[in-house]
Amino acid sequence: MELRILRYFLAVCQEKNISKAAESLHIAQPSLSTQMKDLERELGVTLFIRGHRQITLTEAGYDLRDRAQEMLDMEEQTLATIQKSQLVMGTLKIGAGQTTIMTRIAKIIDQIAQKQEGAHFELCDGNADDIEEKSIMEH
Repeated sequence: MELRILRYFLAVCQEKNISKAAESLHIAQPSLSTQMKDLERELGVTLFIRGHRQITLTEAGYDLRDRAQEMLDMEEQTLATIQKSQLVMGTLKIGAGQTTIMTRIAKIIDQIAQKQEGAHFELCDGNADDIEEKSIMEH
């Protein structure tokens, strides 16, 4: 069972109509209908009572709706956590000459430092030879 199919299932639950759900998902109605039938076959249960213009969830459908929402919420939280963990952390060493661009670099460092508590900065100024020498000595 794929998360994409669960999103489709939840759209059908919300719209209470496969055609409207297909339209909101921007997919073809026959494709969505087939995917919902395949989902029922995969789970071995009937999820919908199909009426003329509206579907009604069965008890199994209500159970899956709740579980599907939990799974998609968990996916969202996991992605947020992973993306959050890709924040700038540690010490960022910047070597540059004393030029007007340093004002811009200082503003960017300030912005990052305000958002990223784990970020620390070391600035080294001088000409290219001085900076390269300091870099080599630190390693």
